[in-house]
Amino acid sequence: GIAKMFDKMLPSQPEYMPISKMNMLGLGNVMMRYVMKKKNIETLPALIDQAIEQGVKLIACTMSMDVMGISKEELREEVTYGGVGAYIGDTEQARHNLFI
Repeated sequence: GIAKMFDKMLPSQPEYMPISKMNMLGLGNVMMRYVMKKKNIETLPALIDQAIEQGVKLIACTMSMDVMGISKEELREEVTYGGVGAYIGDTEQARHNLFI
């Protein structure tokens, strides 16, 4: 039951993700997409595609996936999976890394 509640609460696509406390019941996301379009900035899915093309490695936390009821089939095929230890090991020598 809880996993199904998470499915209903989570956005179905990256462009519908809230933007922190500025979400304003979904209006923040709409406003941000409008501003991005006006300034000729690519959409979030296009930016993710470009990041992958440039060699960015996406790692999904298996513990978080389990807690939220997210299956591997729901994520992109380019995503790798691991826990905190795997993430730290992969990023130990990296020049940049981002944990969200």
